[in-house]
Amino acid sequence: MGANSSSISELPENEYLQKLSGSEPISENDPFWNQLLSFSFTTPTNSADLKLLEEATISVCKSLVEKNPRTGNLGSLIKVFLSRTKELKISAECQNHLFIWQAHNALFIICCLLKVFISRMSEEELQLHFTYEEKAGPSSYGTECEDLIEELLCCLIQLIVEIPLLYPCQHTDSNWWKWLCSWYRGRYSGGVTSALGDITYSISLEAVTTLIVFLSCQLFHKEILRESIIHRYLMHGRCLPYTSRLVKTLLYNFIRQERSPPPGTHVFQQQTDGGGLLYGIASGVATGLWTVFTLGGVGSKASAQLEQCSPLASQSLLLLLVLANLTDAPDIPNPYRQAIMSFKNTQDNTAFSSSNPHAFQINFNSLYTALCEQQKSDQATLLLYMLLHQNSNMRTYVLARTDIENLVLPILEILYHVEERNSHHVYMALIILLILTEDDGFNRSIHEVILKNITWYAERVLTEISLGSLLILVVIRTIQYNMTRTRDKYLHTNCLAALANMSAQFRSLHQYAAQRIISLFSLLSKKHNKVLEQATQSLRGSLGSNDSPLPDYAQDLNVIEEVIRMMLEIINSCLTNSLHHNPNLVYALLYKRDLFEQFRTHPSFQDIMQNIDLVISFFSSRLEQAGAELSVERVLEIIKQGAVALPKDRLRKFPELKFKYVEEEQPEEFFIPYVWSLVYNSAVALYWNPRDIQLFTMDSG
Repeated sequence: MGANSSSISELPENEYLQKLSGSEPISENDPFWNQLLSFSFTTPTNSADLKLLEEATISVCKSLVEKNPRTGNLGSLIKVFLSRTKELKISAECQNHLFIWQAHNALFIICCLLKVFISRMSEEELQLHFTYEEKAGPSSYGTECEDLIEELLCCLIQLIVEIPLLYPCQHTDSNWWKWLCSWYRGRYSGGVTSALGDITYSISLEAVTTLIVFLSCQLFHKEILRESIIHRYLMHGRCLPYTSRLVKTLLYNFIRQERSPPPGTHVFQQQTDGGGLLYGIASGVATGLWTVFTLGGVGSKASAQLEQCSPLASQSLLLLLVLANLTDAPDIPNPYRQAIMSFKNTQDNTAFSSSNPHAFQINFNSLYTALCEQQKSDQATLLLYMLLHQNSNMRTYVLARTDIENLVLPILEILYHVEERNSHHVYMALIILLILTEDDGFNRSIHEVILKNITWYAERVLTEISLGSLLILVVIRTIQYNMTRTRDKYLHTNCLAALANMSAQFRSLHQYAAQRIISLFSLLSKKHNKVLEQATQSLRGSLGSNDSPLPDYAQDLNVIEEVIRMMLEIINSCLTNSLHHNPNLVYALLYKRDLFEQFRTHPSFQDIMQNIDLVISFFSSRLEQAGAELSVERVLEIIKQGAVALPKDRLRKFPELKFKYVEEEQPEEFFIPYVWSLVYNSAVALYWNPRDIQLFTMDSG
């Protein structure tokens, strides 16, 4: 096999892999590493290829797990990788242009090995594999026991925050970058960013992916990890000073949404002058791990999914979510969450708080635009939730935007297509709306934004409607869906809370929105009557029989009456605060006034029904005085005139309806499994055997 490995099935017999996982220690200075790392391939991206790759190399990994404590070859590989990256970043006079290529290949192998190691052993066992020291003879490890885990983690973070991607103008102060630019200008007609950018894109993606793999030990534990060796490294020591730069870089990767280079574009071309010793080794006899093995091949068509998105942006966002949701250390709060909570706009000139060393600045306009454009994914919605909930600077900025519809419409579309979304995504979208509706300015402004032709709303053609009315329609539709399908109490509660927050600022409600408010009340009324009837029949049927317990209709009735009460309060709030702005709601109320008769004397609703009953009676009287067979236009005209004439002091004042979102205690019990389910289902070039996953069930994502 050796240099001619051309299929995945032949990888276990590859001579270089066999030597890596064999019984003989390999010094980090051995020429073997040049041969092992001189391969060209397209990193596999779909789960089928990744599964094949893992299955084909599992025997190699098992052998390495068994023999590495005696050989230390994993440590040697990591040291080779570290030396490549150090020479890449430090030596401006370096004449070997294959360092970045070999660094990428070394990191890919390390990532594959780590994934297997972490899935099969505890963190303590993993740490032992990183602390090997050669006992006798000349040793490249030296006499000091270096902490390779910390050094590797720190190196990965440095690669992410320091390596130039496709923006050379931002890195002109870097000597090694200047040298690489100069070298590439003479060899690629496509320019520096088209050639060097492709390989730096790949190694940046691989560094992000490897950090995710390092943190993936959580996947193999049912309980939330509150103390972790890897977490400790990331929150202390050499990694800690990079916190804000790492968070900022990951956010900018998400913002930029750079597409991945086409497969094979970063493969090094042979030069006529021979290109040096290492280049000759790589190209002359096609040595290496996978010279022909490409999983797609040089020049082959990339998957449709990757054509439409940025793997680096997606992977960076996943890593950011994982880091932000790490549990606090015993002696320090999660610094990555602190960074997310405190970053400011680049236009904000106020001083940073001395209490948070991880604060930084970022372009809020660019971040806002990216958030608006990416809301189809769970992870982008989760990021938006985190920023609105935790970062007061970002929340203030979002609420001040004059184009808020660009953010709200994608959120409404998530809720509208509730049948196609997972429950967590729907829940996050709804919480975002609830947070936004806590602001009175938002509640007023959404009724001033007029939308044209909402094509995704299928129940009715909406040629013109305010953003506020559309929001009401979608939330009510979500409530109705929940009543008939999922019956999630928390979903109900948050939907109603959002409507309640908006109710005092309802303005110029679209006639269809007004109808749907009353229709929802009608549906609740029918459900209330049905449960009452079932309870009565059950009670009658059980008289004289003690064999079976009665169903708990009282609990069902109590839940329905709570929802009815909330709907009455929402209607009452609108009538009390903005009746003259909402003739369509008064019209719908009058049209269905019989619905409210049964609740007029009900002890649970008597107080709140007073205002509604007064409004119905007042406007009914004015309509009767106007005569019979009135047109819709004439009825609305009478309502508008009556709204001015109705004495406001006759309406009883109730406490303002205001609800605020508060995370439940121990939110990590929800968010950590959720985030890792997103990683499991969405991460690029990562595959885990579903049988090994302990943190969540396979349908939780």
